[in-house]
Amino acid sequence: MAVIAMREALNQALREEMTRDGNVFVMGEDIGVFEGSYKVTAGLLKEFGERRVVDTPIAEEAIIGTGIGAAMLGLRPVLEIMTINFILVAMDQVVNHAAKIRYMFGGEVGVPVTIRTPGGGGQQLTAQHSQSLEVFFAHVPGLRVVAPSTPKDAKGMLKAAIRDDNPVIFIENISLYNTRGEVPDEEYLIPLDKAEIKRPGRDITFIGHSKGTLLALEAADRLAQEGIEAEVLDLRSLRPLDCDAIVESVKRTHRAVLVEEGWPTYGITAEVSATLMEHAFDYLDAPVKRVGGIEVPMPYSKPLENAVIPSVERVLEAARSIL
Repeated sequence: MAVIAMREALNQALREEMTRDGNVFVMGEDIGVFEGSYKVTAGLLKEFGERRVVDTPIAEEAIIGTGIGAAMLGLRPVLEIMTINFILVAMDQVVNHAAKIRYMFGGEVGVPVTIRTPGGGGQQLTAQHSQSLEVFFAHVPGLRVVAPSTPKDAKGMLKAAIRDDNPVIFIENISLYNTRGEVPDEEYLIPLDKAEIKRPGRDITFIGHSKGTLLALEAADRLAQEGIEAEVLDLRSLRPLDCDAIVESVKRTHRAVLVEEGWPTYGITAEVSATLMEHAFDYLDAPVKRVGGIEVPMPYSKPLENAVIPSVERVLEAARSIL
């Protein structure tokens, strides 16, 4: 089993799916000659040619609109949007078209399009390029929204997304591209609707996704040194949400800290908290605690940026307040 970076795992997934299915192609800004802003599409242009690796103008509406049309006609496009922030100019295509066409056509036409995009802060890219907007898309029926935290999950879930007959928003935290982990050598897929326990525990449950999961794992390691065993549940899928896994974990531990990089008001942690109140209230021995980004536009200053983004220390503070 190889140990590789997340960017390599995503690249493997694209290469394997393009080899397996001639209807799969990739499209986006600077993904061909330049090999993508984060080098996820490295080598694909040379291997598959410009008909299947399409460099586009700086026009997110055109990229996503073209991808939707191609998907309706039977292809399986994988669209790379340079940052999740840029999808905002194409929300009509995503929300009013990709998410609704199958329903409005009575199931006769599908939209098997995958939209890959990095989100999150920590790179001093300032207020317009550092947002965690996954909740915008998780709010919309008709979309699948996933956010892996490990190279293994990234590869298996991207392959599953490409094969899925529904539109998938595939969110990659910008700070995780260089993180490394074990990835199986053999073919595998990971379901797009299942959370996973990344660390079992008995005293408290940490629930997160993407970078939030890694913060939770580090916090759990720190608590273990004090004799406190924290369970870490990685949501992986934000729509649909694996409510059963969330509730079952908290039934075992009776306490929960929820972690996201995005703003917590109306956020992913708000939805998970509501799920626990509705389905696990009698099992809670303390209030649910949430840790999210400070609700301001992202600063450029590195010390201020670090203060805005959730940290392990803030996760530990929340945990200790209810233990």
